[in-house]
Amino acid sequence: MNRIDFSPYRRTMVGFDRLFDMIENQGRANPGEKYPPFNIERRGPDAYRITLAVAGFKPADIDITAQANLLVVKGQKPEESVDGEMLHVGIAQRGFERRFELADYVRVDGADLADGLLVIDLVREVPEAMKPKKIAIGGNSLTVVDGSIEGDSAAA
Repeated sequence: MNRIDFSPYRRTMVGFDRLFDMIENQGRANPGEKYPPFNIERRGPDAYRITLAVAGFKPADIDITAQANLLVVKGQKPEESVDGEMLHVGIAQRGFERRFELADYVRVDGADLADGLLVIDLVREVPEAMKPKKIAIGGNSLTVVDGSIEGDSAAA
């Protein structure tokens, strides 16, 4: 297994611990688990969609939980009795759990199950205080004349 050493970066980059931990934990995840298959698509600058192939699952069998920066999708089929003898079982009946790390300010907008596909729409909503702002040049201009400050805000 290839292991990346983040210690040189951890010494000089402050506040990125969560990012480094996510990358390290992703390498430890079970690489053999590929069920159910899924797609992640960008639908716009701040819109995303996760589509999971969950054939045979009903809406009542699936639990979607969104918490801080984590989306967990679990599927658990109830035990069903078979009226006859099963000669071949090719349709997956096992439960699953998929975890998706979400960036800051990404929230679940909705979920729908149709034709064996679970579609989860996500949007990124950055708060107004965090969005970039234009700063006007010369709005409150200050001038230094002979050691004293003159200008719009110096009248206090």
